[in-house]
Amino acid sequence: MRNKSLLFLLFLFVSTVVHGQDPLRFKDEIAAIQKKYDTLWDATKETVVFTGSSSVRIWHDLENRFPQYQIVNSGFGGSQASDLLMYAEELILRFKPKKVFIYEGDNDISAEKEPKHIIATTLAIISKIREMDPSVEIVLIAAKPSIARWHLKRHYKRLNRKFKKIGRKDPLIAYADVWKPMMDRKTVKQDIFVEDGLHMNSKGYDIWYKVLRSYLD
Repeated sequence: MRNKSLLFLLFLFVSTVVHGQDPLRFKDEIAAIQKKYDTLWDATKETVVFTGSSSVRIWHDLENRFPQYQIVNSGFGGSQASDLLMYAEELILRFKPKKVFIYEGDNDISAEKEPKHIIATTLAIISKIREMDPSVEIVLIAAKPSIARWHLKRHYKRLNRKFKKIGRKDPLIAYADVWKPMMDRKTVKQDIFVEDGLHMNSKGYDIWYKVLRSYLD
């Protein structure tokens, strides 16, 4: 009962910092994801969910990188943590995963949300997952550096420190640091992005793969 009350309070808090977002703008995309996995997902196999914003959504060879696992990629482009909280049932819980990789915070910072608000939303998402199954392992992927949003680097670093702190407090939560390997000394690597300077090319995803595979093996 106490956990449900805490989740409710977290949801109320998160709702006050959404800044007028309309999560229904993702309705069609969420429906398409569900339709895709209605045929692909095998409920008899253990599942690993990767979810979050476009850096996950456009990782087109994600499943091929980890062929020994049943991977569900439920990323949805342009999303913020509050959107994932709204659609946690459709994008995470319905698959009854044993492990969940979450990438949110990138768009939140760009939308001028405070790291403490993003963390509150992330904790609400974790609480929902834990209500379903307390044994689920969760991996919080660090907000990545990028050319397009390099002017926001201090905010991303603050957020990542808070993600890392969450991982230290819970043995079933890990923090995957993709920030450092995407850096070339004091600036972000220039050859790992597509033309928009925000989304990654295959070199960028090679870095992510090298970091994240250790959380699956």
